[in-house]
Amino acid sequence: MNIQIFGVKKCFDTKKAERYFKERRIKYQFVDLNVKGLSKGELQSVKAAVGLNDLINQKSKNYKKLNMDRITSSNVREELLLNNPGLYKTPIVRNGKQATVGYQPDIWKSWED
Repeated sequence: MNIQIFGVKKCFDTKKAERYFKERRIKYQFVDLNVKGLSKGELQSVKAAVGLNDLINQKSKNYKKLNMDRITSSNVREELLLNNPGLYKTPIVRNGKQATVGYQPDIWKSWED
């Protein structure tokens, strides 16, 4: 397994995801979205696994500030995600081409088999 956790240090679910992998002694790479966002390739990979709309946190301050509810073009939404990491739902956990958004221990367990 090659686990990457994209999240923010203050996010409770991100901390739970890190603890999940630590407790099982599964190595992972943590990427702080406030420091370094997803690359375009990483976004495409995660989007293919979970869908663009599931990546967007509709409760975030940036969502309202950027009027995301009025933007229908997926290209524009992707560009806004790349430039505003605060729009992501966290944690985004990636295992190769597989990915999840939020705390999803049942799915992560299936990756271990």
